[in-house]
Amino acid sequence: MFPIQDQISVATKANLEANLALVSSLTNKTLESVEKLISLNLTAARSSMEETQAATRQILAAKDPQEFFSLFAAQAKPNLEKVVAYGGHLTTIANSTQAEFTKAAESQMAQFSRKVSELVEEASQKAPGADGVFAIFKNAMGNATSTYEQFTKTAKQAAEAMNASVNGTVTQFAQAATAQTK
Repeated sequence: MFPIQDQISVATKANLEANLALVSSLTNKTLESVEKLISLNLTAARSSMEETQAATRQILAAKDPQEFFSLFAAQAKPNLEKVVAYGGHLTTIANSTQAEFTKAAESQMAQFSRKVSELVEEASQKAPGADGVFAIFKNAMGNATSTYEQFTKTAKQAAEAMNASVNGTVTQFAQAATAQTK
């Protein structure tokens, strides 16, 4: 084998190992997020069941229609606050997961770019006269990296806009429901 082929094999092996580590890391982060989501939903379901039973007992114990409607209306605000808090927890879990995925992808891309640049640099030193080809390749890698960085930036902005929109909607819903209960 030629020395460059040995280097490509080493680089390929390192790249495969890095990809395996990335997939493993992302899988672990996904499982952690699913675990948090399941825990949140179980807690919410238990709490909701207990509170519904207590509220139903109170409402059924009402002595007249006015007390019945008063007790019924009194349940609206605490329930709404719980829905808003639940939405906040969901948003936190989603944001945390998205941040971890972005961090892992950025790290992987930086490492990949660095390894490819090192390989190209070493290959260009061992292949005199091919400077033009390597310059084109380096330029293409620079463009790909720049495009990826722009994509990542745009994706982050889109995620932030979506979170702001969801939070704004939840806030408006909470305000509207509070106004209705008054």
